Amino acid sequence: MKRKPPPPAPPPLPPPLAAQEDVAAALVTWVAWLSAERRAGDKTVSAYRRDVHDFIAFVAVHRGEPPNLAALAGLRQSDFRAWLARRARDKLARTSTARALSSVRGFFRFLDRRGLAANAAIALVRTPKLPKSVPKALSVGDARDLLAEIDADATIEWIVRRDNAILTLLYGAGLRIAEALSLTKRTVEGLLRNRTATLAITGKGGKQRIVPLLPAVTTALAAYRATCPFLVSAEPDDQFFIGARGAPLDPGVVQRAVRRLRVQLGLPESTTPHALRHSFATHLLGAGGDLRTIQELLGHASLSTTQRYTDVDAARLAAIYRAAHPRARSGG
Repeated sequence: MKRKPPPPAPPPLPPPLAAQEDVAAALVTWVAWLSAERRAGDKTVSAYRRDVHDFIAFVAVHRGEPPNLAALAGLRQSDFRAWLARRARDKLARTSTARALSSVRGFFRFLDRRGLAANAAIALVRTPKLPKSVPKALSVGDARDLLAEIDADATIEWIVRRDNAILTLLYGAGLRIAEALSLTKRTVEGLLRNRTATLAITGKGGKQRIVPLLPAVTTALAAYRATCPFLVSAEPDDQFFIGARGAPLDPGVVQRAVRRLRVQLGLPESTTPHALRHSFATHLLGAGGDLRTIQELLGHASLSTTQRYTDVDAARLAAIYRAAHPRARSGG
């Protein structure tokens, strides 16, 4: 087994904070609280910190001096609106601005709870209206064709089995691609040896969930394990899914494989590995699954995130109606 590649470099630190010492200290404490108490993931914490840095940098320019906690407490609704207007002039995406406003609100709530600064004006600022996005799922037939085509596409058997196992996990268990690729040899061999029908997954923000496994999923995992030449010498805590040269598999390899299959099958451009996770949820809902169960299976923190799939199912039913109803076809 080849030596593991070095861990990725940590994200670059934000520029020096344009604030006085009491604000800087409060921000450090907030970031530590997010990691330790809220158990937010590293990427989430970095994003929140960048958002608040950007806001404080704006305030420093807007007011002509680095702010202290008293200055933050004294900000008016018009000051927050000016920051949002600046982001709009910079043509930043509304989704990015909505997340940034949420980060800043979280920081101000923390300051209030700690008795450091209270500002009621930020609660009056409206979140930018976002375009309503609907998860793009495959039809049942397209998902089946995508999985079937893998077996006919590649020439190296163990790579065929590997790709089939990964995509079967995404569609059959609703995993994110990062969750599938983080599985270790110890975990998978343990569930295959014990014929375990569930898998413990650690998702975004370190949140854990239990995912039931269909026989088709465990069969695909076993077929890959039996044919991969690198798993024999792999350590128990090594990554289970391995690249062609023996290194941990890069998600880009899976994305390119799906892109190639998408072209071969004439599937829409929205056909990605993540679309299989969307398909898992949409097809469960269409078959009568309830939202709370699907929320648990996907690992969503909020039910509102899962409720987007009701829009997908409603859109599918409307399309079927338009295609099948005589009055809809005739326009009468």
